[in-house]
Amino acid sequence: MTSLSSALHDHLQSGITTVCRAWALARRDGTVLGFTDHDCVLSFDGITFQPGNGLTARAVSQATGLSVDNTEALGVLSDAAVREEDIEAGRFHGAEVRCWLVNWQDVSMRWLQFRGSIGEIRRAGGAFEAELRGLTEQLNQPQGRIYQTPCTAVLGDAACGFDINTPGYAVETAVETVERSEDFRWDALPGFEPGWFADGRLTVLSGAAQGLWAAVKSDQSTAAGRRITLWEPIRAPVFAGDTVRLEAGCDKRMETCRLKFNNLLNFQGFPDIPGEDWIMAVPRQSGMNTGGSRR
Repeated sequence: MTSLSSALHDHLQSGITTVCRAWALARRDGTVLGFTDHDCVLSFDGITFQPGNGLTARAVSQATGLSVDNTEALGVLSDAAVREEDIEAGRFHGAEVRCWLVNWQDVSMRWLQFRGSIGEIRRAGGAFEAELRGLTEQLNQPQGRIYQTPCTAVLGDAACGFDINTPGYAVETAVETVERSEDFRWDALPGFEPGWFADGRLTVLSGAAQGLWAAVKSDQSTAAGRRITLWEPIRAPVFAGDTVRLEAGCDKRMETCRLKFNNLLNFQGFPDIPGEDWIMAVPRQSGMNTGGSRR
């Protein structure tokens, strides 16, 4: 949180104040929405804050130390601001939230009171209620390296270092047939062998579901053509003709990293770590028992 400026402090101490609250929501797809409980439009930091019932909030619970600041935001579902289909599609999941106390007569006099992200969202009766989590919520997430046989990196991230835009590892194509937004079919995907996209990613580039993505469960070649099945449906309608991007899949094995991606130097797993069977090993009745390597 930013500190309270002396100008705003003096204004609050004057006894006659002209302050309101302003909220900014920045979704992961780049969309930024601004709301205020004032009755006029406010603008600062390149954001326009619209008045009305778009968003209000209860009192912010703040504490010192590592306690998580939290509150709840209430709002009305509307086509102009927060739409029910956008909530259903998960477009507000993890969105950054900032709240200011603002002097509406001079918006340069403002105090950032809360910064965090949206957690669980509930909706009913044309309205929604969203949980707001403070920055210290991230400290509740597991940290550190995991020692395991498979690779712990995500294909294309900084640890992996592989460029997923390398020719032959991704394709953009129009959807030919789709069922329940989770079963996609094409007559053929030339240049890509069956199973190439298994454990990969499908991202929707156009249509009502633009910007949404899901992990690929299986990639099969059938008598009816190529079939791509997702682990869970895209949470918005996808129709034939919409453009999607398919990215090659990685099953986290060392052999895949070496043979499919030629990226063994960046492999983040430990293929030689002993398994549970090594712990349960007992002396053999025949052969050499020298105490040497068991591999």
